[in-house]
Amino acid sequence: MSVRSALSTVAATPVAVRVRRRLLFGGTARYWENRYSRGGNSGAGSYGAQARWKADLVNRWVRIHGVESVIDLGCGDGSQLSFADYPSYLGLDVSPAAVRACVDRFRDDPGKSFLCYDPAAFDDSAGWLRADLALSLEVVFHLVEDEIFEGYMHRLFDSARRFVVIGSYDTETPAPAPHERHRCFTGWVARNRPEWVVEDRADPPAGVDLGSTFVLFRRSAQDPVSSPSTSR
Repeated sequence: MSVRSALSTVAATPVAVRVRRRLLFGGTARYWENRYSRGGNSGAGSYGAQARWKADLVNRWVRIHGVESVIDLGCGDGSQLSFADYPSYLGLDVSPAAVRACVDRFRDDPGKSFLCYDPAAFDDSAGWLRADLALSLEVVFHLVEDEIFEGYMHRLFDSARRFVVIGSYDTETPAPAPHERHRCFTGWVARNRPEWVVEDRADPPAGVDLGSTFVLFRRSAQDPVSSPSTSR
């Protein structure tokens, strides 16, 4: 086999293809802003049966636990939100185009507010942006950069007074696309935020095409509402 043939063979391996695609990936924030500004949407999971099942689950948790306010770190284009039933809601997203779409879509709803979130220019040490429940629906596996992931996870738990909901792949399996990275988020919580315990969890039923696991975390009764973490 010639050197050129050998290199071509190596370049065609799944690992090499994933590395090449990742190198061409421009970063999480840029990817989503480009996607939304060009007319793209939040993805299949935010529509149809998938979105309805997620909404029914979170709506039930909100109702059962008397949640009065929700902060959503990754509201996307608002399609998922249209199925939600929350008393008070604040949606954040890294994409200005997505936030503008939400503002337009829910302009007549006084119970919903939206902010553009730039993790590189954001600090809430005073704890203004807090809610009973902090929500992350299929956002975590789209955070491919370690620094972005770590900052997001700390921000998510810092934003919650009582509960956190995460819906994502809970494994370390290889992701199929450059804008995805699967991580064991329950392991991260156990290591980094042990004061939060699993209250409930659910997997999509047969017929609902979702690969994510959905976990409701509750702040331990032994842990008071603490000041925001210094990790960003």
